[in-house]
Amino acid sequence: MPQTTFYRGRFSVAPMLDWTTRHCRYFHRQFSQHALLYTEMVTAPAIIYAKYDHLDFDLSENPVALQLGGSDPEQLQHCAKLAQERGYTEVNLNVGCPSDRVQNGMFGACLMAKSDLVAECVESMQKVVDIPVTVKTRIGIDELDSYEFLCEFIEKVHAKGCNEFIVHARKAWLSGLSPKENREIPPLNYERVYQLKRDFPQLKISINGGIKTIEEILTHLQYVDGVMVGREAYQNPSLLGKIDQALFDPNAPIITAREAVEKMLPYIEQQLSQGIFLNHIARHMLGAFQNCKGARQWRRHLSENTHKQGAGIEIVTQALSFIEE
Repeated sequence: MPQTTFYRGRFSVAPMLDWTTRHCRYFHRQFSQHALLYTEMVTAPAIIYAKYDHLDFDLSENPVALQLGGSDPEQLQHCAKLAQERGYTEVNLNVGCPSDRVQNGMFGACLMAKSDLVAECVESMQKVVDIPVTVKTRIGIDELDSYEFLCEFIEKVHAKGCNEFIVHARKAWLSGLSPKENREIPPLNYERVYQLKRDFPQLKISINGGIKTIEEILTHLQYVDGVMVGREAYQNPSLLGKIDQALFDPNAPIITAREAVEKMLPYIEQQLSQGIFLNHIARHMLGAFQNCKGARQWRRHLSENTHKQGAGIEIVTQALSFIEE
């Protein structure tokens, strides 16, 4: 059963600020060859003006989608072109993040109220790239949370060429709730996302929000084209080791956490030789052995030692020795 029979975003790991760094994505790739991995949201001005290379990634992480934050069509066009040149698989526009900082920069969930501008941004990016330009959004914001409002947003953005939407099945409150509360307090409404797919069958619709198990993923895929998982994939990455077999190829192996960690060792050594600190990599591996004997000792050993000056690969191998088969 070849991968090409499936929609590229059939399963993806959500963009998560401070979490889905290049080291995290490299680790996740050891579990799954087919999962679509997202970068953290990177703002267009940061890419254009910062001295740090925000687009740096290893091509072996692919397929990787670059998530952009911004609302200036020219800036976003420039960044989309760079993303394609650097080898990213997809460019995604963030229209879902509700934080105050994001709103002040005029990007994120507040853009749901500016569908014409979102459509213009998408059109501008698509003019210069061949890779897909997608939009990640919520089902509504504040009092603008009717199904009609959501459909109008989708229609306007689709009219300018966007054919793929990732929909977090919660509305966002732009004031009064923290980003964390916005991920938990507004109720999930999966049926509204299912209805979107029924009413826009020509579009690729992926669902996001509160999804934790293979069984839940398979249920959602009966109604939509793709499923995006966030915190569960990060905090319990062993979930990713089952994805290829469950969703893409029944003959694919299930990758264990031990196998994924062992495959990380050459990468860790290479990164250490380039001056990267061990804790910048290992912090993304703390949840690898959830529910395994020795998991607590694994987490403790990494947490207590990887930040120390001169910490090397032996810290990881020592931590691995605490895990019982």
